[in-house]
Amino acid sequence: MKKIIITLIILTGFTLIFHSCSSFLEENPVDRYVEGNFYSDQYDAEAAVTAVYQALYNIYSRHMFLLNELPADDEKNGLGMPNQFLQDLEYLRHTSENQFVREMWQRNYVVVARANTAINNIPGITMDETVKNRLVGEARFLRALCYFNLVRFWGDVPLVTLLESVEDAMGPRTPIAEVYQQIIDDLTFAENNTPASYSASDIGRVTKGAAKILLGKVYLTMQEFESCVSKLAEVVENEASYGYGLHENYGDNWEKATENGKEMVFSIEYMNPPGTGNSAMVLQGPKYSLPGGYAVLGLSELNEADIPTMDLYSQFLDADERKNETCRTEFISLNDGQVHVCSIPVFVKYWEDNEAVPGQSDANIHIVRYSDALLMYAEALNEVGQSAKAHEYLNRVRERAFNSADNNYSGLSQEEFRTAVLKERRLEFAMEGHRWFDLVRTGTFVQRMTEQSAYEASVAESNKVEIAQNVKPYMVLMPIPQREIDLNPALTQNQGW
Repeated sequence: MKKIIITLIILTGFTLIFHSCSSFLEENPVDRYVEGNFYSDQYDAEAAVTAVYQALYNIYSRHMFLLNELPADDEKNGLGMPNQFLQDLEYLRHTSENQFVREMWQRNYVVVARANTAINNIPGITMDETVKNRLVGEARFLRALCYFNLVRFWGDVPLVTLLESVEDAMGPRTPIAEVYQQIIDDLTFAENNTPASYSASDIGRVTKGAAKILLGKVYLTMQEFESCVSKLAEVVENEASYGYGLHENYGDNWEKATENGKEMVFSIEYMNPPGTGNSAMVLQGPKYSLPGGYAVLGLSELNEADIPTMDLYSQFLDADERKNETCRTEFISLNDGQVHVCSIPVFVKYWEDNEAVPGQSDANIHIVRYSDALLMYAEALNEVGQSAKAHEYLNRVRERAFNSADNNYSGLSQEEFRTAVLKERRLEFAMEGHRWFDLVRTGTFVQRMTEQSAYEASVAESNKVEIAQNVKPYMVLMPIPQREIDLNPALTQNQGW
């Protein structure tokens, strides 16, 4: 992925040159890039795919966990977050005018447009066929990923595979079954044309294993459990050949030396300049709850904008290693080495110790981790009646969290197992952008938000009773952004919104 980032820096410079020159040149010079001669060699193909990867940052740097955690039961706004659109998401007052809902729609279609450009143009380049198919496979994986986001958030959405600009995504909504078929086709092509692994300089690109695991998640979401078991088994039952496994320590998933290790399936890479730093550390780090504010830690800026609900924090047992790797109350000052204690827990999954400039955190954001594959496999096995095997994979993740088999699950009924695996997913993936999707696909969203509302009102904030008053069954889909409906009269709104 680091090679992708450096290529992106070069590509950005090229883009600026292209836009500044194209307006006054009528000729088609062959000594510089113009639309007619850009797709001419392998370098152009690689640059086009790099541009697709780059667009993921705008989705996953913050928006994905905002739309998955805030309107669910894991996250709430801190005192550092006056934005009304975010307050509306937390209290389930969001509408079709919500800024972050609109931007999620737009940013996924930006990736789709860039992917379409690569997919439609790379096949015409004269180059090594294996490399060509691999690059198209990467682009099709990224397109599938974003259409998967779109259908989970909005259901039926316009399916655009030929046109190559966001503005071209006009027309009526496509039935969800057709969108899912396109997702499956794209991921199948990706798994057949991408390698199992890359050299160090290209770590982070789409792999065969990533395509299979994401396809397994698609089948799980569609409740095609037999297909999910079959697809995930290809990886999970042969994990050594893919280089996958669980880190011994849960926190190694966000440590610079190990975050691209055996548990990384697909992630967003962050690094110091000239790369992109992870600003989640700025948004989640302690400020108002810390006596003296962030200055006592010797850091340049922290906002305490995105904080855990007490409902989430209360679910962690003290012996669970995930507790202190997800939330923390104690921080060591870079000024004097002293421990400073917050009055509330704050998220620290993307925190980098000893980083004085929080916006330059190196902690990666995982889109898919291998523990996700194991828990999805366990969930699907339970649904097809393979209880003993399902317990085995659920407990594998549980044992890593506790460094012990003392807290393992045993003898659960099918319904009890559903509850257990959903809880483990919550503890395992808090603040990673999965929770709303999980609650919706398991049909537990309304019940869980009602319960969370009562709990938060009793232990934290009495006004949280509003969540139970606002939650409605139709909220298992997001509203189609009103701006998109205004621009595209063929779009219709989701029921209830």
